[in-house]
Amino acid sequence: MSLQPAVFLDRDGVLNRVSIRDGLPLGPMTLADFVLFDGVAEDIRRLKAAGYKVVVATNQPEIARGRLAPAALEAMHARLSAEVPVDAIYVCPHSDEDRCGCRKPKPGLLLSAARDLAIDLSRSVMVGDRWRDIEAGTAAGCRTVLVDYGYREEHKTAPDDVVASLAEAVRRILGARSEQR
Repeated sequence: MSLQPAVFLDRDGVLNRVSIRDGLPLGPMTLADFVLFDGVAEDIRRLKAAGYKVVVATNQPEIARGRLAPAALEAMHARLSAEVPVDAIYVCPHSDEDRCGCRKPKPGLLLSAARDLAIDLSRSVMVGDRWRDIEAGTAAGCRTVLVDYGYREEHKTAPDDVVASLAEAVRRILGARSEQR
């Protein structure tokens, strides 16, 4: 089986709206609050048409903290899968205190997806809006793209590219791919 490239996408802040508290993003806690950005489905279709697998890789620590009901998360992901043609959704339900291998900035979610879905990490891209996403992508051997909203946090690892939206990230990814041919 030949390995395919993938675009890994963080969920909150990349695919759907977040609320901002103290300069940092907070993901939705209910299905009613889960609102996809305009154009997300079309952006994902463009990536898939170019031959990329599209995998959501999301930290959801509010499950471990007891603030997000697993049923609410499942409902959000059911809606996401129904409206956006993603290939898979990988979730870390842990907080930092759990010291798991799947919580970004560790690359566990990406490594699991690569193993499960026959993904070539060296030809893949991680798109996220936080330093954790960029570090996870770098640790997995992917190119990285930061969707920069100016959150109040330091970036320990520089991304390969910085953009203002998923749509811009998709344009850059597809443009870089055509330049490589």
